[in-house]
Amino acid sequence: MVLHHGTPQSFLPMTWLVQTAREIGVRLVTVARPGYRTSTRHPGRSVADVAPDTAVVLDHLGIDRCVTAGTSGGGPHALACAALLPGRVTAAASVCGVAPYDLAGTVGLDFLTGMGEDNVAEFEAARNGEGPVRAVVEGMLPTLSGGDPDGFLDAWDTLLPEVDRASLTGHIGQELLASVAAALDRPHGPADGWVDDDLAFVRPWGLDLREITVPVSLWQGGLDQMVPYAHGGALRELLPAGTAVHLLPQEGHLSIVVGSFGAVLRELVEMGQVGSSSPHP
Repeated sequence: MVLHHGTPQSFLPMTWLVQTAREIGVRLVTVARPGYRTSTRHPGRSVADVAPDTAVVLDHLGIDRCVTAGTSGGGPHALACAALLPGRVTAAASVCGVAPYDLAGTVGLDFLTGMGEDNVAEFEAARNGEGPVRAVVEGMLPTLSGGDPDGFLDAWDTLLPEVDRASLTGHIGQELLASVAAALDRPHGPADGWVDDDLAFVRPWGLDLREITVPVSLWQGGLDQMVPYAHGGALRELLPAGTAVHLLPQEGHLSIVVGSFGAVLRELVEMGQVGSSSPHP
């Protein structure tokens, strides 16, 4: 399974994700998008640009086919791989992923309604271009780059309901925070990947969701204040009939990833008919 990380996050493997995949018998591959960690920035990239990048990684690893999933900002990128790499991607899952900004009106979605104040400010800035959104996200860097739980809560105070705050406790929370800090660990342009993700989300994605021909599952939490529940409903309207829809009213943004990753992966294996009889190293 190719896992597309959130925004801002990194390829840093989290032990609980790796262990879940190993138990199911799936090899987990994660990749830093351009502008994160040590990955070279690709200014002006679209969501669709992830597909050829992913194909290069699969070629390098000698992988003929895979399933894919994306969490949060990774959701659109997983759907892009499903749409543009149908011969290699056999199933895809979007977990708490954002809906296409340019198509929101066609399905009655008010893109910003239900988001916490911090995300509203971030996306409003993104609509105005790189300069404004860079100013917003760079203002959050000091409290996010150290991987400190208190700093994380301060930076995203308006975005975390209690169910998500509970997900930040213990080793799982520490690994989530370390992944965010690692994503921003760049000597120059630490916010580049984050900025380019946001800009890509508010531009046309460069693909048609209705033309996806492989099985897709959709997961969204009703208490999510980063990517509100309504985005799941909008994606349900935009994705092909037959999409497996999981709209979970008591879950948030982080809790749905922590609590449902095993279920997501098992469903993907079943839909994509991939996996192995024994775990990969």
